[in-house]
Amino acid sequence: MVACYRGFRDVVALLSRCPFLDVNQQDNGGDTALMLAAQAGHVCLVSLLLNYYAGLDLERRDQRGLTALMKAAMRNRSECVAGLLMAGADLTAVDPVRGKTALEWALLTDSFDVVLRIRQLLRRPRVEQLSQCFRPEWPALPGLVAQAQAQAAPSFLERLQATLTFSFPQDPQEGGVLDHLVTVTTSLASPFLTTACHPLCPDSPPAVGTRGKSVPELLGTAPPPPLAPQAPTQVDPGLQVFVPYQVPQGIFPQWLQWRGSSSPRPQVPKIRLSKVSSSFSSFFQLQAKPSSAGQQRLAPPLWHYQELRMERKRQEEEAK
Repeated sequence: MVACYRGFRDVVALLSRCPFLDVNQQDNGGDTALMLAAQAGHVCLVSLLLNYYAGLDLERRDQRGLTALMKAAMRNRSECVAGLLMAGADLTAVDPVRGKTALEWALLTDSFDVVLRIRQLLRRPRVEQLSQCFRPEWPALPGLVAQAQAQAAPSFLERLQATLTFSFPQDPQEGGVLDHLVTVTTSLASPFLTTACHPLCPDSPPAVGTRGKSVPELLGTAPPPPLAPQAPTQVDPGLQVFVPYQVPQGIFPQWLQWRGSSSPRPQVPKIRLSKVSSSFSSFFQLQAKPSSAGQQRLAPPLWHYQELRMERKRQEEEAK
């Protein structure tokens, strides 16, 4: 969680090899590592978590009922929102307090970059990549040719008007021939890249609302899921069996195991404690105000609408 909050990419990449790590662990506020990385705007860390952490829960909620997608939308993190949507995050999920989706939270907090990015993804929800049935031909070409052939020949006045009219350069049309040429030459659908790149799932490219598998799951190296807890066996209440407890060997250190009174008592190792240096404490930016338990914790990030509200109050006080 600290590595995702601070943006330590090497630490997050190294921890992905640990098979005993619970990536969905939540802190006191209900935030997971994905939520902290998404609301902080660390796109590389969000991509690492989505692609290399098997069993990552995208719909895990905090204490207020917000998901990682909602938190990224409220903070105007458009790239993180795009990565979460292409990984299969639910765009129709609502929070239980106010009943708003991620798009509605983005509109409420003036996160217009997120609104624009979500609308662009909804227009083209499926990523184009190399597949077994890919054809480099422009799909709109036959329809345009038939439409041009069906039109009548232009008259002399129309041809004269087209000749005397000045043509100014315009933006390329979305889905036009220029867009198709860029897609063919730059995306994974390019015949040139066929010799160098081949995705693991050619027939199921990433799409909005579709949960994709992580790289360890595709390669078969992901750890097995935890076993479901078994129901306790029913024991006859009339039958009581007493089993003496035995200390297993090899679990406790030698100086913690039971010994008889005649055996010599081993020496307990000493542990030296030292104070935390000032540079280390300032590195994590601890709060000046302690928590209810009397301990300091990491300062949570301010939302965009909170910053605007504080700025508005400061301007009103200066005006008075």
